[in-house]
Parts: sequence; structure tokens; C-alpha cells
Amino acid sequence: MRVYVPLTLSGLAESYKTGELGDGSLIAYAVTPALREWYLSDDIEELEYAALGRAALASLRQLAADAGAPRRRVVVALDVADGRAVADPDRALDDAALGEVRVSGVLRLAKAAAVHVDASDAEADITAAASALAAADEGDDDAQFVVDGAEDHELLWFATQEIPGLVGLGG
Repeated sequence: MRVYVPLTLSGLAESYKTGELGDGSLIAYAVTPALREWYLSDDIEELEYAALGRAALASLRQLAADAGAPRRRVVVALDVADGRAVADPDRALDDAALGEVRVSGVLRLAKAAAVHVDASDAEADITAAASALAAADEGDDDAQFVVDGAEDHELLWFATQEIPGLVGLGG
């Protein structure tokens, strides 16, 4: 199963140093039954793109909580055995949890298929979206418009060999 792990550039740098994502259990996003029902498509590429989008929103939430992190969303894509990624059935109807899975065990960054990161020209919109997120969650339509604007920026695809350059460690 392909999972999408939301991070920040700071989190990616830390994962690069340790070689691991998370500490044995983490939240990621994947094509779950609830996501399939919500997205109304049988095309696996479209569904995986939707899961990537959910992870990008979770990355934005991490940015909102970490004022010191560079204002670029980061998502790491990797494949795990189906039994390692489990959706919480109690949250199946919660829109905020669409595609959310808990992945057990340590994930090795070396096993990642790709890294998706905002281009540097997205930083102003991502900064605004991270700042507006709390108000959007409270129902402010103007703030939601700003948050939705982050989705106008496609995450760029990077090979795992490019991670040192992304996090400023040379390479």
C-alpha cells in the first residue's frame, strides 16, 4: 500500500539525519475505503492524488504549529505492507480523517519512493494558508479561501537522492 507521510522541511531534515520517519507509529494518508467513497472514482492514480492532497493539508497543519519551519509543504511517498497501515474505523465518517491511516513500525527513509515539496514560489501562499488555518477551522469563509489557495500549488516530485539538496545539506 502506498502511504503519504506529511512533514515539514525541518522534519524531512531530521528524518534524513536519522534515516527514519517517525518513532514507530505515525499518521499518514492512503487510499482508504472512506477516501474511495468520498472521491467517487475507481482510478487508482486519481485516488492516490487525493491521498497526497490530504497529506499536503496535514503538512500545512504541521507548518501552522511550527512557526520556525520553512513555509513549504512536504510529503514523503512510500510503500508499506497492507497490514502496517490501518484506518481508524471510529473516524471513517469524519471528513477531517479522510484517507488517514496509522502506520506501525519504523519507516526507513531509504525505502521512500519519492518526496513531494512545494516550489519556493509557493512560500507566500503557504505562509498565508498556515496563518489562516485556525480561522478556517472555525468556519471563517475568507480564511478557508486562503487555505484553499494553497491547493493551487502543485507539489513538485523529487527523487530521494535529492533530499540533501532540499534540506540544505548539500548533495
